[in-house]
Formats: sequence, structure tokens, C-alpha cells
Amino acid sequence: MSEVPVNGPPEEDDGQHDEAHLEEGKKKNLLKKFFKAVISMKCSDLHLKAGLPAIVRVKGDLRPLQGGPVTGDQIRAGIFELLSEKQKNIYDERGAIDFAYDVGPQGDADRFRVNAFQQRGRMSVAARRVSREIRNFRELYLPDSLEKITEFNQGMVLLAGITGSGKSTTIAAMIDFINQRDPVHIVTIEDPIEYLFTDKKAVINQREVGIDVIDFHDALKYLMREDPDIVLIGEMRDIETFGAAVHAAETGHLVFGTIHASSSAQTISRILDLFPIEERRSIRAALEFNLKAIICQKLIPSVKENVPVVPTVEVMITNASIRKLIREERDNEIPDVIKGCYADGMVDFTESLRRLVDMGFIDHATAYAAAPNPDELKMALKGIKGRPAGILG
Repeated sequence: MSEVPVNGPPEEDDGQHDEAHLEEGKKKNLLKKFFKAVISMKCSDLHLKAGLPAIVRVKGDLRPLQGGPVTGDQIRAGIFELLSEKQKNIYDERGAIDFAYDVGPQGDADRFRVNAFQQRGRMSVAARRVSREIRNFRELYLPDSLEKITEFNQGMVLLAGITGSGKSTTIAAMIDFINQRDPVHIVTIEDPIEYLFTDKKAVINQREVGIDVIDFHDALKYLMREDPDIVLIGEMRDIETFGAAVHAAETGHLVFGTIHASSSAQTISRILDLFPIEERRSIRAALEFNLKAIICQKLIPSVKENVPVVPTVEVMITNASIRKLIREERDNEIPDVIKGCYADGMVDFTESLRRLVDMGFIDHATAYAAAPNPDELKMALKGIKGRPAGILG
């Protein structure tokens, strides 16, 4: 890996771990310097591990910063300077802590989502840069159909993808689009808060787990007493969070949430897997009547200057055919419906990749590497459209 320059190398490790060394680490706080370097170089992530140089992610690849290795004491001192006493205790008890940190004056800086964790007796850090600026759909190169999805006034909208796929950024764009348009009350439950919203037409209350509320359980228990119109649940991770989302949707709220899945069909399977077999029929019924859309997303490197990555997406908007497939446990046929409904705002990964190639954002090699079916993409790039299968029989 080639090194990336950063102003001012870290001090060399003298191998001592005494109080003076810790105090020196606090004074210099290398962590803050690395955060500023990440912002100036427009990297997406920062990784710190004792004995290695700081490492950043640039256009999807990990690269070390110049300046030599950092020590475990320097990492711990830098992190502990940013934590409250309560957060320090959580880290000492659990060996890990999630938190968000603003670099610079509030309202005029980037924000980092930080995970500090113990490994082999030393602290390591993984920090993701989240720009304070909330970009709109066009600036994020997302399909226009996402605007249509924000017009639902009830139901569930799920963002699916792996960690680092841009789910939080897309949800932030959707929430802020509503914020500019509708006088509604939006409540978010996040761990941690990633984007800070400024009230426009909407009133937005953001609750951070561990700071504003003890845990997701308490946040969800009081949610309906807070008179929300729209709810964002940071991650649908268990029966309780999904159950609360369904209840909110069934009582007339629009609910946004994220889930780790790679496609619309797999999203439904992941939800069902949360529940015992005997409850899955009722969960299918809840999805049939309350699920409004699933947006699956991946980030891939771009060839355009000043555009590091672009999203390739699958957008499923629930219609009569989708509801029928969910009810009849024919989730594997959902891609056929999506393929036949491009005119209605739906899109699959093949069509999304074809559009990105046509617009000059990615090259053919990148598109084929990201394609779920490279042969199908090859035909699409030649203008040959596959025929969607019939599903209503």
C-alpha cells in the first residue's frame, strides 16, 4: 500500500506506558489531527491500531498515512479526551464504545462515527467520516423514485445494505427532503446520531442511545407518547425493534429503518429469520400490508474526477404483485416484478449499473464486477432487455 502524506508525523514510540507519556499523548491528541487529515483528503474512514501507522480508506482502498506507527497509549489518550466519564466507564466495562464526534464548531464541521474497541489488550479505532452537509438525491446520484417514496404517509421504508454502503446518507437525504416539504414531527432513534438535522418545515427530535436514552428498549417504549408523524429507527436488529416499527406503521406512522441485507428478497428473509417459525405467517401479513418500499444499496468506485464512489441501487416499491408474492411466500420472484416495473420507479442492480455506465460514472470492468448477473448486464449494455417472467399464475 502506498503511503498518503499527512502534515506532521506522529511521535515515535519509546515503548514506555507511563503517566507522562499519556499526558503527552493528550496534549498533542493525534486523533484530532488524523480526523482533520481525513477531512482535508476527503477519505471515508480512519483506522488506528497500536504499532501501525494511521490508515485511511480512499475510494474503497486502505492506505497508510505517512509518519510512522502510533502507540496504544496515544490512541487511548486521544479517545479518552473525547469521551464523557460515563462513556469511559462503558468502554472499560464492555471493551468497546460507539460515539459521534464533531470536528470544529458545531454547525460548521464534519462529524465522525467512531467505534473504539479492545483487541489484544490495546485500543483500536475505526472512524467513519460523515459530512455535516446533507446532500440531496441528485448530489448523491440516486434515482428520482426516492422522492416518490418520501410521499408515503404511513408504512415502512427499509434501507438495506452492508456496513459502509451509504444507507445512513440516503436516509438522511430522504428525511431532509421531507423536512423541506412537510410540517410534520420526526423522531429518530440512533446509535449513534450520524447527521444533525436543522428544523425547516418539520420539527425533528433526535435521540441518541446511551446519551439521550438508556437503550433502544426504552426509546421504543416511549416512542408513541412523543406524537411522531415519521420515525427513523437506526437499525432493525432484533424482534423488538422490528415489532415496534410494525406497530408504528400499523398506527398510521411512516417508519424508516435500516437492515443488513443485499437484496429486497433477502431483506424479507432476514426479517422473517428474526422470528420463530410459528410467528412468520403473521409477520408476512404485516409486511404485505405495511411494507411500502425497500431500497438496497452498494457503493462502487467511480471513474469521474471528484466523485470517489457512486451508489448502485435496487428499488422495490410495493404494488399488488409484490404483495401477492409476499403473501404466497414467493420472495424469489420479486426480482421479476422489479424488472417489469422500471416505468413505475423500480430498478434492479442490472439496470442501475447500466445507467451508471451510460452516464460515465463507472467503467465496464467495475460494472461487471458489481453485477449480480454479468451476462444479463452485458445484454443490457447492448440494448437487449430481458423479458420479465409472469408471476400472477
